[in-house]
Amino acid sequence: MIISSSCVRAFCPRLPSSSKKRALRTAALVTFTIRRRRLSTACSVSATKSKEKEKVIVVSGPTGAGKSRLALELAKRLNGEIISADSVQVYRGLDIGSAKPSPGDRQEVPHHLVDILHPSEDYSVGKFYEDARQATRSILDSGRVPIVTGGTGLLIYGKPDVPKASPDIASEVYSELADLQNNEDWEAAVQLVVKAGDPKAQFLPANDWYRLRRSLEIIKSSGSPPSAFQVPYDSFRKQCDSSIVDRHDINPSTDVVEEVKSKELDYDFICFFLSSKRVDLYRSIDCRCEDMLSGSDGILSEARWLLDSGLLPNSNSATRAIGYRQAMEYILMCRQQGGSSPREFFNLLSEFQKASRNFAKRQLTWFRNESIYHWLDASKPLETVLNFIYDAYHDKSENLVVPESLRMKKELSSRREESELKGYRTQNRHFVRREDCSDILDWIRRTQGLNSES
Repeated sequence: MIISSSCVRAFCPRLPSSSKKRALRTAALVTFTIRRRRLSTACSVSATKSKEKEKVIVVSGPTGAGKSRLALELAKRLNGEIISADSVQVYRGLDIGSAKPSPGDRQEVPHHLVDILHPSEDYSVGKFYEDARQATRSILDSGRVPIVTGGTGLLIYGKPDVPKASPDIASEVYSELADLQNNEDWEAAVQLVVKAGDPKAQFLPANDWYRLRRSLEIIKSSGSPPSAFQVPYDSFRKQCDSSIVDRHDINPSTDVVEEVKSKELDYDFICFFLSSKRVDLYRSIDCRCEDMLSGSDGILSEARWLLDSGLLPNSNSATRAIGYRQAMEYILMCRQQGGSSPREFFNLLSEFQKASRNFAKRQLTWFRNESIYHWLDASKPLETVLNFIYDAYHDKSENLVVPESLRMKKELSSRREESELKGYRTQNRHFVRREDCSDILDWIRRTQGLNSES
């Protein structure tokens, strides 16, 4: 309320002259102060609006949780486009094992970073960041909503501050490691890189030649190993942790996360993690692996194509991918011995399922510590989840709270669930008896036998 001089006169008619003057001066000062505050507030609101960050939706989750379907339906509602954050969907020809969106889905909703490379090409985190950011900018400039979906959230935090090797250094490193790779002398190559200055090279997965080459390139370019360089993700986590410590808070509150986001991140990322109870998730993963191995045009056919292209299992980004590595090793074994027994096929299926479940477990562990993500229950009706994310995108309060009915708990919720998980056993739907894989084994004999054309 603004106090005017007329109001003072009306309420103070009998004040002495000096007192009346003081009251009038006070009223004038109050009026000026309030008006200045209003002007300041208006300017502040105007400045805030001008600095509002553009929104980007991120839908992450473990493999098999249903995030691709959610992202597709969300894009239809929000006039959005999808940026794939899947490290395998970038490769042409790897459709089944990466659960790539169908041509129909991609025609209905534009997808980015899908089918952009041949499987013989490697794809680094830094290159992914550049491509994903370029796609994000392009989508926003066209007036549409970017929706990032996949099992990683590294797009959010920034490009790793790791030097890029010059053509001369890249050529030098290639020459140093070429003979060792051709002779499959992994141990000697590792020792070479360790002596060059990266002791952590000995912990790389066997035959991960790309990362071994990259380590040597970084050492030769900078004199330091890869671990010496700052990763923006680590910076974000440190900022969150330090803010929590400063406030003597055990758990990161929404206010703390939003405050750090506003300082550290260049977009307003609205992040969701879609998951379900661990046992249900594992069942879904096991069935998905069965589906991928079914038929003559499944992941085994794609693995055969990779081998025919001159690639070996675990030799680069594409052939290290879960499912493809196991399938390629199986096809190689079949070629060497002229076929496969049912037991060998079931061993392949079991290894594929186990590797996929372990990967999902690692994803859950990693995202559990990510306070920027809102966990959603994948078992809830799709329409309910869609409505919540749609409303969250249009919400201006910056205080997003997932309702209890939709929230997915990060930890095991009960002893019963913990007991079910400990006693978990795979229950196949398609491949139960030995004869259930007869069609697959016939295809193996026809196409991969000793007398067949490979």
